[in-house]
This record gives sequence, C-alpha cells and structure tokens, in this order.
Amino acid sequence: MTEDTLKTLWEDAEPFPAFLERVESQRTLWDGVYRTANVPAWAIEAFGQLPGGLRLLVLNADWCMDSANTVPLLARLSEAVPGVELRLLERDRYLEVMDRYLTDGSRSIPMAILLDREFRELGRWGPRPAPLQAWVKANRKTIPRDGIIRGERRWYAMDKGETMFRELLAAAVR
Repeated sequence: MTEDTLKTLWEDAEPFPAFLERVESQRTLWDGVYRTANVPAWAIEAFGQLPGGLRLLVLNADWCMDSANTVPLLARLSEAVPGVELRLLERDRYLEVMDRYLTDGSRSIPMAILLDREFRELGRWGPRPAPLQAWVKANRKTIPRDGIIRGERRWYAMDKGETMFRELLAAAVR
C-alpha cells in the first residue's frame, strides 16, 4: 500500500475514545479491559525511544474478543507514550484493506498496521500474540469453542499485554 493510501486511511480512521463510545457488543469486556489496562514501564521506555514515534492503524470490530483484550491496551500505550498514536478502522467497512492483511487466509482481527510519521509501513501485528495463536491452532479441533474462549481469556488475563507489547516493538524496529 502506498504512503498516500495509508495516510488517507489514517485520516478516515477513528480515535479509540470515539470507538469506545459506540461499542455495543461485549461492552462490559471492552470497558473492563480498558479500565484495568496498564502499560509496563519497560514498554513505555522502549516505545518512547522509537525515532519519530509510531502510528498504529488497527482493523477492528467491537464483537471480536481478541480486539477487546488487546486494543484497549494499545489505547493505554498511546496515552502513555508521546509520539505513539492509535486509530481504528472498522473491519467490515474496509474489507479491501483487510484482504491485504489476512491471517492464514482469514479476516482475523485485530490487525495492527505499524506506520512511521511519513505513513510508511514498518510492519504488522495480529490477530493475537504468537503463543496464544499457536495454542488456539493446536486446540481448536479438540476443545469446544466455549473452552477455547475461556482459555483465551485466561491467557490474556495472565499475560496482561506483555507478549503483545514485545511483539509490536519487534515489528516496529525490523
């Protein structure tokens, strides 16, 4: 995608507070994760040292449990670190963009497109931390869906965003 296209998408995207105001699906989860989210000191320092900051353009939807467990942490990161910005695109309104960032052929979200100040793509992250993604792939055929969801929620609660922040940082500095 060109820098001009990414800049236009950024300008069309909405800030997290506007998105949070209109959340309908899983409202309690979104509010709870955002209210309790903390960014570790190491992450604040590391992201603060990125030359030129970082823009996170995230394909997202309120019904997505993985989004509800990660996007509020990205919002807290953008609040805590000057130069880190977050904007959200509704997945189903931007399918042509989503189709450029498929995960194993699937429109899985959240999908964060990492951009520099000039809207050059640095990398991407999503739809969930790699260890959790591996667990889901290994177990989705043998564990019922509700068991997978409980396992994901437990994993997110224990990890507290640590793995996501580390993976995002790695993707931003490649």
